Amino acid sequence: MNKNSDTKEFILKQASEHDVKFIRLWFTDILGRLKGFAINVEDLEDCIDKGVIFDGGAIEGLARATESDTLAIPDLSTWQILPWRPNENSVARLFCNLRSFDNSDSIVDSRKVLQDKLIEANKSGLKFYVGPEIEYYFLDNNKEIIEGDDAGYFDQTSADNKGSNLRRECVLNLEQMGIPVRSSHHEVSSGQHEISLKHTDALTMADSIVTTRLVVKQTAIKHGGFATFMPRPFEYLNGSGLHFHLSLYEGENNAFAAKKSKSLSKLGEGFLAGLLYYSSEMALVTNQWLNSYKRLIPNLEAPIAGMGKEVKISNIVRVPHINKGDSDNSRIEFRLPDSACNPYLALAAILHAGMEGIKRGLVVPKNWESNIPNTLYDAIKESQKGNFLQDAIGIDAYNSIVINKEKEWIEHNLVVTDYERDFYMKFL
Repeated sequence: MNKNSDTKEFILKQASEHDVKFIRLWFTDILGRLKGFAINVEDLEDCIDKGVIFDGGAIEGLARATESDTLAIPDLSTWQILPWRPNENSVARLFCNLRSFDNSDSIVDSRKVLQDKLIEANKSGLKFYVGPEIEYYFLDNNKEIIEGDDAGYFDQTSADNKGSNLRRECVLNLEQMGIPVRSSHHEVSSGQHEISLKHTDALTMADSIVTTRLVVKQTAIKHGGFATFMPRPFEYLNGSGLHFHLSLYEGENNAFAAKKSKSLSKLGEGFLAGLLYYSSEMALVTNQWLNSYKRLIPNLEAPIAGMGKEVKISNIVRVPHINKGDSDNSRIEFRLPDSACNPYLALAAILHAGMEGIKRGLVVPKNWESNIPNTLYDAIKESQKGNFLQDAIGIDAYNSIVINKEKEWIEHNLVVTDYERDFYMKFL
C-alpha cells in the first residue's frame, strides 16, 4: 500500500472514530483571506480520490468574475479535526490546491505559488524553514481596547486576564491541531498580543499562520470580544508585525550556520543581502494593504519606510544571538511583513529574494539606505521597476494582486476623511 493510500485510510478511520460529519475544504484568495466550503462525510472518500468542483468565479483573484468550474484538490497531510467545534457531528478541515477543472482558465492559487518556489529551492538541495511571531489586537465587541487593559510588553498583570485567557485557549486549540507553539505573551501596546510558532517547513507554516488567524478570531468571539490582525488599527499604538525567523537546511544541516564563528555562513549572508536588496520590490506582498504603511514609521518598533541612510539595518533584519555549539539555531529575523499579509505569497517572495542574493553574490551593506515604499501606491510602482516580483510569485499572481491593489488605491482616494474636513475647512 502506498503512502497516499495509507493516509486516505487513516483519514477515513479518524472520521469514523471521531464522529466527523462535515469537512471544510480550505483555500485562500490572492489576498490570503481564508475561503472554503463544507462537504458531508459521505462524500469524503470521493473528495480524496477526485477533488471537488466548485464555482471559483466569485473568489478574488482566482478566476474570472463569471462562473468558472474550479477543482479543489485536498492536501491529505493537512487533515485536522477542529477542536472548537462540537464532538458530536464534529468538523474537520483539509487545505486544498486549486486548478481549473478543464484547464481552460488560469487559476491563481497562492498556496501553489509557494509550493512551486519551494520545489525550485529543493532542486538546489535546500529546504526553507520558518518560525513566525504573529502579533494581533484583542478588543471588546465594539472594536475598542478592553477597559482596564493597560498592560505592556511581557506584563503578567491582572489587567491582562482576558487577553491571557484568550492566548491560553488559542494555544491549546493550535496544539490540538498539531501546530506547536513556542511562546505567547502580551505585546507592547494595550490590547496587543503575540503568539510565536515553532519553526517548520515553509508550506506547513503558511498553512499554520492562516489557521492561527482563524483560531484567534474564533476564540475572541467566544470570549465576547474581537481580534484583528490589521497592521495598525490605532493611531496612538504600535502596529502588528509578522516577524519571520528564516533558515535554509541542506539535508539535516542548517546552511546558515558558520563553521568557525557565531555569525552567519556565506550562504546566510547572501540570503540576508537579498532580503535587503529586494525589500522594496517585495513590499507589495509583505505589506499589501493601505494601512500597512502606517506601521512603517519611526518609533513603532518596526522597519521604517523611505527614511534614508540614518535607518539601522536591524530595523528590518536581525541575526539573533547564537550560543556556542548551537549552530542549529542560526537564523535571520525578517521584520518587514505585517500580520495581515498573504503568508504564501510573502514567503515565496522572501525565499526568492534570499536565493537571488545567494546566486548573485550580494553582500550586506555597512550602511543600509531604506528603500521601503512609503505608501501602497509606491509599493505598486516599485514592483513594476523590474521583474523580481513577477519571477517570485508568477506573472498571473502578480497581475492579479496589482489589479486588486490599484483598485484599493483608487477607492481610497475617493474617500474624504474627517481629518481632511477638520483640517482644511478652517481656512479653505
